[in-house]
Amino acid sequence: MAKRAEQTKSSARGEGDRRPVQEILKRLDKEYPGATTALRYSNPLELLVATILSAQCTDERVNQVTETLFSKYRTAADYARASQEELEEEIKSTGFFRNKAKMIRECCQILAEKYGGQVPKDIDVLTQLPGIGRKTANVVLGTAYGIPTGVVVDTHVERVSRRLGLTQQKDRDKIEQDLMRLVPQKKWILFGHQLIHHGRRVCTARKPKCDACVLEDLCPKIGVKT
Repeated sequence: MAKRAEQTKSSARGEGDRRPVQEILKRLDKEYPGATTALRYSNPLELLVATILSAQCTDERVNQVTETLFSKYRTAADYARASQEELEEEIKSTGFFRNKAKMIRECCQILAEKYGGQVPKDIDVLTQLPGIGRKTANVVLGTAYGIPTGVVVDTHVERVSRRLGLTQQKDRDKIEQDLMRLVPQKKWILFGHQLIHHGRRVCTARKPKCDACVLEDLCPKIGVKT
């Protein structure tokens, strides 16, 4: 039984490999040619903080909060010196503010003490920092530095990639590995942003606009209720 199950999984992966990925990429390039993050930032540190704040929060809300936050805290040392209570109050509207404030302060303390206040360009180093997982690291390295270390997998990328049949995984790290295997490395950064835009505008969670989707004829609509 175990062998048969593994054969089934292998067959499923093979089907995913045969999907018209190149055509999907071509159409996404035409639909979202300059897709990038909606978070406002002017340097890698600001993008790092904004990405931490964006967890379970809209980019619009984060941008409202960071407009004031970034004018007050300009360096990693500034965040490290801030009191927990003060930072919590300033980011409260983003939700989960206690944990976010703690992560930002601890992360920035290490950046200030070990890396001269700079955000390292190494994903292995970044993911060792408090509160920094692969998603945040990929956002910062890809968007701020232009380094394609992986594909950003958020709720939108997870949903759209599964509906397109690009992955059958539920774990985000495994989803990322599937997408990295299917998509050329030079496209990783843009592709992640494109799927996020597509997930927000067209392939929404509750009522996907399949009739308005540029990928409609290529999509097996896995998990979509018709």
